Amino acid sequence: MGRSGRVAVIQAGSIPFDAEATTQKAVELIRQAAAGGANLALFPEAFLGCYPKGLTFNTPVGARMPGARDMFLRYFNGAVEANGPECARIAEAAREAGLFVVMGAIERAGGTLYCTALFFDPERGLVGKHRKLMPTAAERLIWGFGDGSTLPTFETGVGRAGSVICWENYMPMLRTAMYAQGVQIYCAPTADDRDTWVATMRHIALEGRCYVLSACQHIRRGAYPEEFANAFGDAPETVLMRGGSMIVGPLGEILAGPNYEGETILYADVDTDEIVRGKYDFDAVGHYARPDVFRLIVDASPKNAVERE
Repeated sequence: MGRSGRVAVIQAGSIPFDAEATTQKAVELIRQAAAGGANLALFPEAFLGCYPKGLTFNTPVGARMPGARDMFLRYFNGAVEANGPECARIAEAAREAGLFVVMGAIERAGGTLYCTALFFDPERGLVGKHRKLMPTAAERLIWGFGDGSTLPTFETGVGRAGSVICWENYMPMLRTAMYAQGVQIYCAPTADDRDTWVATMRHIALEGRCYVLSACQHIRRGAYPEEFANAFGDAPETVLMRGGSMIVGPLGEILAGPNYEGETILYADVDTDEIVRGKYDFDAVGHYARPDVFRLIVDASPKNAVERE
């Protein structure tokens, strides 16, 4: 039997380096999405903790310049912990709103930061997370690497949801691993606001025969601390991320967005029967697969630096 409902994509900017203020903003946006009839809402990549667009952390190749470590310290202190007070407030807001929330966050664990998607069930609270497997380019300086133990999917009121973050979506084997778990609501929080991202989202929807939700921040230079020089300029009105959030149906049709105008919430109605209709002639991990020629092995075990027996 099919399931139907409404999904929302939150296009908004975080309050950089201020987890408490960003959490309060997220709580208000959760309430707004629920008031708009949504059953599930996706936030952008690194919404809690911030995406440091244009910041160099004063680190050229081979050196850490004056202020580099202090800059990282401030970023580290502005991140959130999975069992911390910010996530507890998000869980409470999701419960009050009756909304399943997928939240982009910079997760602090030990001495390392991870770019993470957190999953909040309205009844069970924080039920899991996905840590970005491969940070892109200079992101590798400030974020650690996830492993195969955080590639989950979860049942929601509108279908089975999972998350693949930003340029992870260009990793064919990761996409295939998600399809194999029966993902129906494919959440793609991102910092990519280029025109080409639209084609990527449409392709994934067609390839996976799933609904694809993409959320990107809309944020200006003025939101970031003045004392940190920005590679894109320091004029407060400079747009660092212009959004482009969107929702795509399982045959690649755009249902909402892309929006580049400013902060907004996009909505679309979904029906899992449409996914079944799409798989009539294509199922990437079913009747259209060729396991006699190609096979994917996924190592889902955690990779800890220290194991105690």
